[in-house]
Amino acid sequence: MSSPTGPASGLPVRMPRPRQSGRHRRPEPVAAPEGAPALVLAVPGTPSDAIRSLAEEVVSIARSELPGLDAAIGYLDAAPDDAEYPTLQAVLAYSAAVRTERYELALAAGREASAPQGPDAVVVPLLVGPESTLSLRIDKAVAESGATAKVADVLGPHPLLAEALHVRLSEAGLARADRARLFTVATAADGIILATVGGEEAVQAAGITGMLLAARLAVPVMAAALDQEGAIAAMAAQLRGSGSQQLALAPYLVGPELAEGRLAEATREAGCASADPLGAYPAIGKLVLTQYTAALGIAAPQGTPAH
Repeated sequence: MSSPTGPASGLPVRMPRPRQSGRHRRPEPVAAPEGAPALVLAVPGTPSDAIRSLAEEVVSIARSELPGLDAAIGYLDAAPDDAEYPTLQAVLAYSAAVRTERYELALAAGREASAPQGPDAVVVPLLVGPESTLSLRIDKAVAESGATAKVADVLGPHPLLAEALHVRLSEAGLARADRARLFTVATAADGIILATVGGEEAVQAAGITGMLLAARLAVPVMAAALDQEGAIAAMAAQLRGSGSQQLALAPYLVGPELAEGRLAEATREAGCASADPLGAYPAIGKLVLTQYTAALGIAAPQGTPAH
């Protein structure tokens, strides 16, 4: 929050603290500016306790990077009257109402307050790659909410997502955990299918992260869409035809956007083992915050990855 004498420009404000002398001063923490738009995480998929837990962890990571951040979760596939899993429309309408109410209460109390400027909220899709159907649904939800909201870009491609994929593969015993190859993993794959959703556009975008993953693992990495019939099996055949014998499936997905049972079906089609989806890997929360600050045109806190 800004201090009474601090700027009210809408930019993150450095909190006052005792100055440290010497070359090794720690950077001063950055807090969310007073009156900043809410960050609303747009979560696809049928709501469940597991999906809510994942989304809450992602939001918690974003808040830890930017103290004071007003963040909420809206579900694209929730029922309109489901209080446990509020729809994206309902969350956006509520965020707009709260922002207006805070301003009016400040005026009524005789406090100096700037009228809310910019959007009421920034919607960040919980997606690593483009998915046109979900994007249209997010735009529709924003329009129906009556709030002024800006929709941020999806989270990828990004080097941190390649790192997350590497970690998930190593956790499943399908890749070496270190880049120096100081030890071997008997089940390490010599060809990776990067599985995404969103059709050809998503495959093209995933290919960029796939190149970064291939550089980390020194094995071929090829992207294929889970929602294109036969694409996973065809990619498995292509990799085997080029010499890869031990394949692995790496879901280039957070998780909620994946239809139930589809990953198991894809592993059967490819005839190989699979890593887990990215889930609430720390980089996901950091990239959510990066897209929020980028959408507002403000500087991200120090240590938050650039896109």
